[in-house]
Amino acid sequence: MYNLDLVTGIIIAANVAMSLKGFDNRTFFERYKFNVGQIRRGDQIRMFSSGFLHVDITHLLFNMLTLYFFAHTVILQLGTLNFIIIYAASLVFGNLLALYFHKDEYWYSAVGASGAVTGILYAAILLYPEMKLYMFFVPIPIPGYVFGVGYLLYSIYGMKNRLGNIGHDAHFGGAVGGYVITLILLPSLFKTDSGHVALLAVPILILFVLYKTGKLH
Repeated sequence: MYNLDLVTGIIIAANVAMSLKGFDNRTFFERYKFNVGQIRRGDQIRMFSSGFLHVDITHLLFNMLTLYFFAHTVILQLGTLNFIIIYAASLVFGNLLALYFHKDEYWYSAVGASGAVTGILYAAILLYPEMKLYMFFVPIPIPGYVFGVGYLLYSIYGMKNRLGNIGHDAHFGGAVGGYVITLILLPSLFKTDSGHVALLAVPILILFVLYKTGKLH
């Protein structure tokens, strides 16, 4: 049985309300989506508002279900305020990374809470690295830290190969946001669980090396 905390319910309601309006009102959708050209012209609200819009019901449902399953873990350990900080920071950091990698693609657009949700997921894994996760296509439980590392390595692969119509940059940036903010809020993890802290940092170091050596794109 999972708990639906008040703050999680409010965030889910905000995502549902804005996404449904975006489905019905294309002008609204275009006004608040992430778009490199508009952001570089000074429309900074899109860095945040785009995180509450979704492409369709499936996109919305997947993100909100993921948030529902992992939000309480973070709230239980760090509290409501810190949960909000991680969510908001991960959303913005995900979009900042997407903006950085696509800064010269003025047409590039994206929507979705994936960056924020991935940040919460990665924070939960950092707090409880041995948690067991079940995937539709894998019949056995996967330790959280294995999933976290694998997910970010897949995101790097997706970024490098422009795989699918997916914002891999935002996913990766959101995870990094969740990782960094969680460690800032709970630095004792460096002492109590340094092995998992180091392991979960490996994909971040790989991305940095690939970028510095010009092998990312």
